[in-house]
Amino acid sequence: MVRFLIVLTLLAASCSAQSPAPLIADPETRTTISLDGTWSSIVDPYESGIPSRYFEKETPKSKSDLIEFDYDHSPKLKVPGDWNTQRESLLFYEGPVWYQRRFSYQRKPHTRTYLYFGAANYQARVWLNGTKLGEHIGGFTPFNFEITDQLSDGDNSVVVEVDNTRHIDGVPSSHTDWWNYGGLTRSVKLIEVPETFIENYKVELVKGHLDEIGISFELNKPNFNVDKSTAPYWIEIPELIVKQPCGTSLHFGVFSCAVQATPELWSPEHPKLYQVTISTGEDRIVDYIGFRTIETRGTQILLNGKPAFLRGISMHEEAPFRSGRAFSEEDDRTLLGWAKELGCNFVRLAHYPHNEDMIRVADRMGLMIWEEVPVYWELQWENPAILENAKAQLHDAILRDQNRASIVFWSVSNETPINPARNATLKSLAEYARKLDSTRLITSASDKWHFTGDHTAELNDPLGEYLDVIGLNEYIGWYGNKKPEDADDTRWTFAYQKPVIVSEFGADALYNLHGDAQTRFTVEYQANLFEHQLNMLSHMTPLAGMSPWILMDFRSPRRPLPGIQDYFNRKGLISDRGQRKPAFYILQKFYREKASTQ
Repeated sequence: MVRFLIVLTLLAASCSAQSPAPLIADPETRTTISLDGTWSSIVDPYESGIPSRYFEKETPKSKSDLIEFDYDHSPKLKVPGDWNTQRESLLFYEGPVWYQRRFSYQRKPHTRTYLYFGAANYQARVWLNGTKLGEHIGGFTPFNFEITDQLSDGDNSVVVEVDNTRHIDGVPSSHTDWWNYGGLTRSVKLIEVPETFIENYKVELVKGHLDEIGISFELNKPNFNVDKSTAPYWIEIPELIVKQPCGTSLHFGVFSCAVQATPELWSPEHPKLYQVTISTGEDRIVDYIGFRTIETRGTQILLNGKPAFLRGISMHEEAPFRSGRAFSEEDDRTLLGWAKELGCNFVRLAHYPHNEDMIRVADRMGLMIWEEVPVYWELQWENPAILENAKAQLHDAILRDQNRASIVFWSVSNETPINPARNATLKSLAEYARKLDSTRLITSASDKWHFTGDHTAELNDPLGEYLDVIGLNEYIGWYGNKKPEDADDTRWTFAYQKPVIVSEFGADALYNLHGDAQTRFTVEYQANLFEHQLNMLSHMTPLAGMSPWILMDFRSPRRPLPGIQDYFNRKGLISDRGQRKPAFYILQKFYREKASTQ
């Protein structure tokens, strides 16, 4: 009985939910110490970690039936990285894995320190030196904890329990069509900031003005007490000869100002970025930011006031050549480089926020981005926690990437069923995104279309009322009883007179599997389908862009067909080993012709 009470006490002390600290925007501008590398790990399928105190700073020297772990001699995992592709035995594993790393640190006067995670899929619980810091839910957005008071001079130990178990009440839910990569999938670092520091900031053109740049930022200061009227906050953009104080208080701790300047506008053809510095008495941020406008007019998308056709491709955050979760800048440059080779000026990042470096690379390479949260397929729409979870992920994605010119769309969902509760949830998400960021367009991808005749199809999703741009996923010639040739005579109607992006179409094809154009899974079938799809899309009046499915083959447990799929979705225009399929060149030719007429 005594031991039972001890276990209950440990559980209560260790499992109390604690939220991360407000997210520090743009950690790359800070003084950081990387904790990437080799971490110790314990696979915990029976969830023994809490009662056995896996979160302790030191491995106990004496063992008991209550304490049974040893990080010093446990298997290792690389961080960042998923566990699934690091050990064959963990390829399909879903459950908790404990990570531990020791590091040395010397505390500094007048300095605050944060522990920052780029992402951990799906639920993470974090301890430092045996003290629980808190928990985070959501597999694709960053989070951080202030650890200034928990750090020791000298040796420290951080322990993270990461659990990638799918949940019916999660976002995404238990049914997806991509690999559920678990682990510390993005970088982990310590961030050092002054006692008073710029927690987040936003720099953009003032809406409706090409000669005025607005700046807002929020200070984080313990026991905030500062004379807002005389505080020396500065904004500098040297190339535009801008240097002026910025200290107009919006409300408690939040400041804003505007500067007169006429920057060259960012575009795929000219991805111009400016060095921007925001400084306080103690803190200084240097970022590289592009300025552009994105809006709609009727069924057109306007980039910098001019109609733009978005020549795009969809892609997962899947590593080229080796598989697993992509996480390095080399991965990002390879994937986005393939998109540029294809002739793209636009990429849809499906179906969740990809890593922050991906967005920065897109900024520099000149690719417009559709960023999405994993509100995917069927969710528990009646459950209010679902909306709060989705809002939290949307909030952190927007906060992380709001200064990136490449982001032109926030997408609130993909292929969700139409019902009143779903409609209300997604309306709320769209309104929330627009409230957080009024300068970008709101979209969603819907597959809820139907044939109204032999050669007519209609999309009438009520969510369209709340969107700026309609996303259409259609697979004529692959799913359903239609052949690729049936696309030629198909004509589309839409309930809302807004721009349409055909956000998905495609067909599976195993690289180097040949046959005639009517044999499924051959590269000839995929190429034939693309020919007929492109013919159909040339007649779609409100078409403003497209992002076929998909750039590269990616892993999916839903795709077991032996010898062809082998747990890969094979709709890639490029194989997972970087080999181009014939459809790649068909789309490339189409995009080159489109670009020459713009």
